[in-house]
Amino acid sequence: MVRPDWIAVDWGTSRLRAWAMAGGQVLEARASDKGMGALTPDGFEPALLELAGDWLGRATPVIACGMVGARTGWAEAEYRAVPCTPLDPLRATRPPVRDARLDVHILPGLMQSDPPDVMRGEETQIAGFLAETPDFAGTLCLPGTHCKWVRVEGGRVTAFRTFMTGELYALLSRQSVLRLTIGEAAPDAAAFHRTLAEVTADPGLAQAGLFPLRAAALLDGLSPEAAAGRLSALLIGAEIAAARPLWQGTRVAVIGAEGLAGLYAGALTQRGADAYQKDGSALVLTGLTTAAAALLRTE
Repeated sequence: MVRPDWIAVDWGTSRLRAWAMAGGQVLEARASDKGMGALTPDGFEPALLELAGDWLGRATPVIACGMVGARTGWAEAEYRAVPCTPLDPLRATRPPVRDARLDVHILPGLMQSDPPDVMRGEETQIAGFLAETPDFAGTLCLPGTHCKWVRVEGGRVTAFRTFMTGELYALLSRQSVLRLTIGEAAPDAAAFHRTLAEVTADPGLAQAGLFPLRAAALLDGLSPEAAAGRLSALLIGAEIAAARPLWQGTRVAVIGAEGLAGLYAGALTQRGADAYQKDGSALVLTGLTTAAAALLRTE
């Protein structure tokens, strides 16, 4: 029977991931599809118990990050204003629980007043990156449904911007007229790179090039995969152009899933950026482990 010292939890909108931990060592990992988006506030404790209840001993610390701390989550965790370190575990929110075996700490997110912006979850991944690369100074790019561009210096987040590129792709490909051309097709890599070169030379294509995807399907037989690749390149190209003040003249680490992070890293390199790719799958756990070490040391 697994009896962890503490439990690490990454609770996003669509997925719940949990790790039974002994210090910094993973004893067991589990996941479920009971993300924040599928739960009401009183559903979080049962979802966690269903996934990891057999791990619990007496008052087991649970360190959680992500959308579990959103306003519509288990309990709203505060936002810390930048510039600041990515994490302050001592300001974690402790939601009420019915099961005395649970001792839950929800880590705070980050906020920025001008321009207004917030993040939840990415700050823990950033903390994991800085735990591994403490002297890094430059920009982090964290692509996903909402891509975060984060300036880091001296172990602190100094500024960040969010781009809704992934969500825009989903809306355009599945709910606009382009759904008739793209639907669920996977982007073609060759079409992506050709279009990226075009939009780099002419940023106006980011808007002007959208409807031609439908027209080309009707007139020229453009395949769904090629249209998906072109749409992805139009949106990512526009994002990278808009984010230029954040990445130009500095080192850029692109953190994320291999495929998507690779597209961003390649696009940045094509525009002359000093960019490299970093697999982000384990960084959130590194960040949670860093937070747990600081939090449990004080208890």
